[in-house]
Amino acid sequence: MIYLTESAANHVANFLKNRGKGEGIRVGVKTSGCSGLAYVLEFVDDTNPHDQVFEHFGVKVFVDPKSLVYLNGLEMDYVKNGLNEGFEFNNPNQKGECGCGESFTV
Repeated sequence: MIYLTESAANHVANFLKNRGKGEGIRVGVKTSGCSGLAYVLEFVDDTNPHDQVFEHFGVKVFVDPKSLVYLNGLEMDYVKNGLNEGFEFNNPNQKGECGCGESFTV
C-alpha cells in the first residue's frame, strides 16, 4: 500500500488539472546516488495492467511490482518549509540515506 496525505493528494490533483490530462502519478525507484536507490515520480497518461493502483483523496497512485517491494507502506506528504517545498517520503523499508538525502537504502 502507498499512502498520500491530503496535502500531497491536493498538490498532485492541482498539477493534473493544470496539465489537462493524466490518470494519476507513478511512484517508483531507480538505482541512483551513493546509497543505491532514488524515488521517481511521473505522470501517468497510459496505465499499465501490471501496476498496483492505490487511491487517496481522489488521486490514483500507480506502482510497478518491482518498486512495490521497496515502497510498500510508503507515505508521501507535500510540505512547505519557508521558501522550500516538495514531497517528503516516509518509507518504513528505508534503512538509511546518503548525506545529501537524494538516495536511500533498504
